[in-house]
Amino acid sequence: MRHKERPPSPSIDDLPQGQTLARYTAARLGGQADYLYIAKDPSYRDLMPLLDQAWARGMPVTVIGGGANILIADAGIRGLTIINRAAEISHEDEGDEAFVTASSGTNLIRLARYCQENGLSGMEWAIAVPGTIGGAVVNNAGAHGGDIASTMTRALIFEAGQGERWHGAEELDYAYRHSLLKGRADQRFFVMRAQFKLRPDDPHWIQARMERNNDYRRRTQPPGASLGSIFKNPPGDYAGRLIEAAGLKGLRVGSVQVSPIHANFFVNMHAEASARDYYELIRLVRDRVDAAFGIRLELEIQTLGEWD
Repeated sequence: MRHKERPPSPSIDDLPQGQTLARYTAARLGGQADYLYIAKDPSYRDLMPLLDQAWARGMPVTVIGGGANILIADAGIRGLTIINRAAEISHEDEGDEAFVTASSGTNLIRLARYCQENGLSGMEWAIAVPGTIGGAVVNNAGAHGGDIASTMTRALIFEAGQGERWHGAEELDYAYRHSLLKGRADQRFFVMRAQFKLRPDDPHWIQARMERNNDYRRRTQPPGASLGSIFKNPPGDYAGRLIEAAGLKGLRVGSVQVSPIHANFFVNMHAEASARDYYELIRLVRDRVDAAFGIRLELEIQTLGEWD
């Protein structure tokens, strides 16, 4: 149920306007937000009235967590943009299991470290993923053979006209990099927190597994600011293999290049790239892979804002 009493929340019209969003993204790209709000309270009592205002006006709402795996248009984002910085983690031990609850602004790497420090296994895969719980719940983020769906039991979601309610993982139709939330056309919801069921283990062995994951990432992925994996792996294959087989490693548009290290990563060669450069390279690679193999690669990153 929604709480009757909440701390004062600003009106949308009082929020900062025309703020550049590049500083809030891992790729350091993107234009301005019409209205910007930075959420820091893990209860989100300040944020929910703002969401209600935006939805009542028919205003689009965009939520940005850690800023990884997103490409914001140079023209910026219309409506209300939320920067989710509210981070909180707790857990309860119940016999041979433990239940960890984290607010949606919590960084996945921080969550993985928390679990290791408390001897809880099941989130080792997340040590190499620079996103937040909210985005991970929507997109079923994963790496190294693990994902959100493998450990999450439920998520607390605030929805337009319905308030907040816990949804069991089985309700969210999880599949590879997919959930029912990701497929919703209206986007009138906000993930507040998530709960995970983990198992006790020796912190030493958890740390060893996380170090192996980090080492694999360092060996196989290009360093520096990145959008992450650009495309989803198609069934039975790998996007990086298809892009390389199409002869596209090293292909450039402007200052953006298909990485010579891993073809499913695009790198900013001279720190001068625009979001448009990335977008055009994505379209070019997708078209050439389709022409070569008849496979239309699907984006793993999310494009946000206004594109021509």
